[in-house]
Amino acid sequence: MSLPEALENLRRVLAGMTFPVPSAHAEDAEEVRKDIVHQLEDYILPRYASLDAPLIAVVGGSTGSGKSTLVNSLLRQHIARASAIRPTTRRPLLIHNPQDAHWFTDSRVLPGLARVSGQAEGESSHNELALVASEAVPQGLALLDSPDIDSVVEENRRLAFQLLSAADLWVFVTTAARYADAVPWVMLDEAASRDIVIAVVLDRVPLGDAPAVRADLHARLSERGLGNAPLFVISEGLDGDGLVPLDNIGPLRGWLEGIAHDAGARANVARQTLGGAVEKLLGGHELLLTGANEQVAIVEQMRTDIQRAFAQADKEIAAGLADGTLLRGEVLERWQEIVGTGDLMKRLESGVASVRDRISAIFRGRGKDRDFVQVEEAIEDTLLDLIVSQAEEAIAQTQSAWEQRGGARDCLVQANAGLRSHEQRYDAGARLVREWQRELLEMIGSEGQSKRATAKILSWSVNALGAALMIVIFASTSGLTGGEVAVAGGTAVLAERVLEAVFGDDAVRRMSSKARESFLSRTREFLGTDSAPLYEALDGIGEVGLWRDALIEAFEQAEREK
Repeated sequence: MSLPEALENLRRVLAGMTFPVPSAHAEDAEEVRKDIVHQLEDYILPRYASLDAPLIAVVGGSTGSGKSTLVNSLLRQHIARASAIRPTTRRPLLIHNPQDAHWFTDSRVLPGLARVSGQAEGESSHNELALVASEAVPQGLALLDSPDIDSVVEENRRLAFQLLSAADLWVFVTTAARYADAVPWVMLDEAASRDIVIAVVLDRVPLGDAPAVRADLHARLSERGLGNAPLFVISEGLDGDGLVPLDNIGPLRGWLEGIAHDAGARANVARQTLGGAVEKLLGGHELLLTGANEQVAIVEQMRTDIQRAFAQADKEIAAGLADGTLLRGEVLERWQEIVGTGDLMKRLESGVASVRDRISAIFRGRGKDRDFVQVEEAIEDTLLDLIVSQAEEAIAQTQSAWEQRGGARDCLVQANAGLRSHEQRYDAGARLVREWQRELLEMIGSEGQSKRATAKILSWSVNALGAALMIVIFASTSGLTGGEVAVAGGTAVLAERVLEAVFGDDAVRRMSSKARESFLSRTREFLGTDSAPLYEALDGIGEVGLWRDALIEAFEQAEREK
């Protein structure tokens, strides 16, 4: 891969990047991203593609420095609009030799600016580039009249920086009264850091002040690494045509014409500025990567917030099945109505009759099919409350965590819009529990066929065995206290004896384990439905990690090819 190809790949990656999550450096990183894309599209890639294209000399500088008058004076005709009203230049103006028109009428350079012919009438636009052909411009060179770098209009300032970044050389204009201002030196420091070919014009210097002002400005330029930049001093005063007198503008005009007429000089200017621009671009992306890393970190934290909250919900549901707390309240009451309490365990262990006969007597004497259905319904309500409350707690925890992360708040609107309502969640949970209970009954029927115990099942009823199986699944007493332990323990033993009498020990353990895993599997899907809109909100802000990695690789590739 060549360097231009690597830079084109970098442009493609940068053009597809966004900083969708508010963060400490997101806005600054976005500005850097746009600046680099402009630099690549406006200057670097076009210059690599057309090394023999005319040089673009941007005439830029401070407000009121006389840039447009200077351009007109170089050409000896009034083309650029000059005025005492500030800001004057709004739509940039590119003046070229008629023989070079084909280099500028297409989108080879400054592709984001629409072309208009001449000084078009009407409202000026920052999105347009006015083109004027003039024989006064030597072939091989184009002059670009730029808005003020310190304009009170933000769009002017942005456009001025963009145009300066798209130039092969700068004609930087300041005045005797303004050359010490901070803004010009920001731009001159930028020129020095990029090794741009630059000429400095000190305009409107009062007669007699030129030596002192020139010496001071040259010293300042030398301190900034620009001591070799040609410095042209232009005195105050215009001729009768409103132009800088020819003998006053002559040295600058001669310097520009000398570059334009010398193919070797033009090539040297292009290579120097191009090389400096690439070097600065590849070495100045720390803020961009800082912003990208922030985006990745925030999204990863948000994803962890979801995972942590819903993993805790899954853990709480599993604990609810295992710690015996589901056997309290209405479930326990309904079961007691069937099996009784009191000396149940004593009777089961008395040895007066076989365990199976004693259980049979208890069930057949007290338990009707509707009674067992009521046990199932009580279990359904308890399970439903468990899974719905845990899902909503997980959502609330995620929302709370996101609200604490400043950059995550905007995602909440999208996520909340996709979440189901409490009523929808409750209905879905009820279906889940009923389907699971139906699965248990089918499991009992299937196990009975495999053991050829159909008659036994019929003698007990499927509902009785289903209720017993659910009681066994929730049999732990670790979450119960006081008298609940004795009652729940006894009823669990009774349920287990019922099932063992029909299916045997191994089958009971197998069915209870399978049923428990089935319920947890279903609840994970249930929780997944509620976590999905949260994950989708993250997906909606893009694969920030992927383009961060692509960005790093693109910069490294360009650096290798440099």
